[in-house]
Amino acid sequence: MTGNIAERPGWRQAFAVYLDRRVATVLLLGFSSGLPLALTGATLAVWLTEAGVPLTGIGLFALVGIPYTFKFLWAPLIDQVRLPLLARIFGRRRSWMLATQAALIAALIALGASDPVHDTWTVAVLALIVAFCSASQDIVIDAYRVEILDPRQYGAGAAAVQFGYRIAMLVSGAGALLLAQFTGSWFVTYAGMAALVGLGVLTVLANPEPAAAAPSSPPPPGGRLRRAVVAPFADMVRRRGWAILAVLAFVLLYKLGDAFAGVMANPFYIKIGFSKAEIAAVSKLFGFGATILGTFLGGVVVARYGLWKSLLLCGVLQMLSNLMFAWQATIGADLSALTLTIAVENLSGGLGSAAFVAYISSLCNLTYTGTQYALLSSLAAVGRTVVASSAGRLAERMGWVDFFILSTLVAAPGLILLLLLRKRLLPE
Repeated sequence: MTGNIAERPGWRQAFAVYLDRRVATVLLLGFSSGLPLALTGATLAVWLTEAGVPLTGIGLFALVGIPYTFKFLWAPLIDQVRLPLLARIFGRRRSWMLATQAALIAALIALGASDPVHDTWTVAVLALIVAFCSASQDIVIDAYRVEILDPRQYGAGAAAVQFGYRIAMLVSGAGALLLAQFTGSWFVTYAGMAALVGLGVLTVLANPEPAAAAPSSPPPPGGRLRRAVVAPFADMVRRRGWAILAVLAFVLLYKLGDAFAGVMANPFYIKIGFSKAEIAAVSKLFGFGATILGTFLGGVVVARYGLWKSLLLCGVLQMLSNLMFAWQATIGADLSALTLTIAVENLSGGLGSAAFVAYISSLCNLTYTGTQYALLSSLAAVGRTVVASSAGRLAERMGWVDFFILSTLVAAPGLILLLLLRKRLLPE
């Protein structure tokens, strides 16, 4: 698989990449992928608060998101095992998508029928099951997306899946709260959200199994474990050699500066004097639009210029956008300045995300798509989480202006690596 395009398309052709049916399919699957997240996070926290669960307990519910971080551990199973009967009817990828979606629907209904007042532990277990089913669905959707798209469509696919994902988060966040308010029933709310997973089911049924997922000859019994677990990682080392270390370092570093600043964004807004309503209006609603526009344009940029130029251009914009926070810190609680800051930050972040997802998609061997994509995306998430966890202490010690200047410098190593090891980092 290659990230270089022999003949670069014009701008009209680059925009036309979004008209392909496969990109629309990815958008709908992105919606199915993003729907469960708030239902075990922010929306669930509102329900638990209403039920009188102590704040300490609500905080511990964040641990139900662990499956999203460690999904690479069972990705080899989903990547290689054929489900009995279902695989013969629908194919390997589609059968796993349908199975995880069916399990997700059942788990959401069960969660909605539970009682946090009298049995908080049952709610916690069911929320964990929902997260596990959701993370499992993500594994196979990511693999399916990579396998049905052409390399030049990876940027558009990244934008489409993020657009669907964020729309779903609005529906399962604000939409679910409005539904709960209107109906007065959390069961109806969660059952309604479970019904919306059916959109993903219909999308799977309406689309074919990717040719890349066609089964190969079954290995001998002793070779099944090796093919499922060892082979995907061995394949990456075999294809890249020592350069795999540079690739993994780049995956770890590329979005690090963005995450480093982002983890402190909301506390920063509050500390300098913005109200929650102002943050919601500008950061969440306006920022949502800016992010979507950024991911859309990122897909166009990847289709027009290829991976390396897109990663470099979007990465530089992403890095420099952190300086907007430093400028905001000097301005103070000025709403016009906040609007401009959010516009630049979210637009550049969306551009960088589209280029980055396209990049890690291009690194995957179609034989092991699910496992390799899960590993790379988990590495990026774990790295950002661990390193960015120190951001709060640094902000307290340095002050906001110096902290956001530091976050800009944190983004530099990934770009330096990109410049120095261009040929080593790009897919073959």
